[in-house]
Amino acid sequence: MNGINGGEERRGLVFDSPWGWMGVSETVKGIDMIVLPGRAKRVVETALGVRGVQGQESARLSSARSQLLDYLAGERKTFDVRIDDSCGTMFQRLVWRALRRIPYGAVRSYQWVADRVGGHAYARAVGNAVGANPLPIVIPCHRVVAHDWSLGGFSGGLSMKRRLLALEGSLPLLRVRLPRSGS
Repeated sequence: MNGINGGEERRGLVFDSPWGWMGVSETVKGIDMIVLPGRAKRVVETALGVRGVQGQESARLSSARSQLLDYLAGERKTFDVRIDDSCGTMFQRLVWRALRRIPYGAVRSYQWVADRVGGHAYARAVGNAVGANPLPIVIPCHRVVAHDWSLGGFSGGLSMKRRLLALEGSLPLLRVRLPRSGS
């Protein structure tokens, strides 16, 4: 089914993956949203804002689904789908471009990203831009961690962030917070 976002026609695809139901949508410019795996198809449809494709699915949606499934299976490390990040501000798009330079299997701090988009003082703004990322996995916001190498936050939930980092083999790079013993 088609939806309208900012005057542009959007089409979406909801599909089952080994990790749960996922969603991906597109505008004429490219893939504009990915919904991370979840338990309920209806929740993913609602988050995506479109009910799905009626008739033939586009080559772009099909390719995005295939690449996401390959990634979740540990068979893909990069993505070559055309994206539409026009929903973001200029600063958000700058941050999202920096995130795309973080390689598979690596993690970087919010400060690392801030240093690449304007300087040390931008760390909080970077955190907000990372949280607004509409294309998780393809724009790898899960690879951004706190300055002390702890997990930090994630809009898809910390268990999903751990799972994505474990898939990429980078979870052992992080500092594990252990409960305090004694007093």
